[in-house]
Amino acid sequence: MSRKGHTAEFKRTVLDAYENLGYSLSEIQRKYGVHNTTLVHWMKMVEKYGVEGLKGTSHNKTYTKEMKLVAISDYLSGNYSQRDVIEKHGISSTSVLRKWMKDYNGHREIKGQPEGMSRSMTKGRKTTWQKRIEIVQDALANHKDYHKTAVANQVSYQQVYQWVRKYEAGGWDALKDRRGRSKTEEELSPEEKMKLEIRRMEKENERLRAENAFLKKLEEIERGRS
Repeated sequence: MSRKGHTAEFKRTVLDAYENLGYSLSEIQRKYGVHNTTLVHWMKMVEKYGVEGLKGTSHNKTYTKEMKLVAISDYLSGNYSQRDVIEKHGISSTSVLRKWMKDYNGHREIKGQPEGMSRSMTKGRKTTWQKRIEIVQDALANHKDYHKTAVANQVSYQQVYQWVRKYEAGGWDALKDRRGRSKTEEELSPEEKMKLEIRRMEKENERLRAENAFLKKLEEIERGRS
């Protein structure tokens, strides 16, 4: 069966065979023609989006032009595989990314802005240092779901993506806006800093709990077969 023929029902069947019926990875590949990396990707999509994550085409409605260009840029950087890119940006399949790449390389216009998005979500908006910190914390807590974070905070996908990258490269200070503003305008009071630190720790704990639950699930499955 080709990857295009992998319906949500088929994916659930394969996941059930692996998680509940005791099939090994090699048995899954022989019987269903599904590679282990594909199976793990489906499991991650379920972990991130629930069973809706198995309905690949259902996420197309949320792909903005901005998000597509960021994903294309990531792949062209040579630092990420196709699988890495689709998991990083919540893209339904590598075939979707390949289509974007084909359009990009063919110099065709990259389209994709869904209806109902505010101008701030497509063009970006001004934010304070404190707000940028909170948005980055949200993005990290949501497993770097940049689109979800952008929608929740009414900012652009590109803004969330760049802020997370800046934070990872230089910490919270890297999120300060240096363009013509005095440092005092960006400073936080001790109380505000404490609140942000508590919020950061809460978000980090949420993220770690989710990751540990996912890893524990995988370990339990593997132990059951040993």
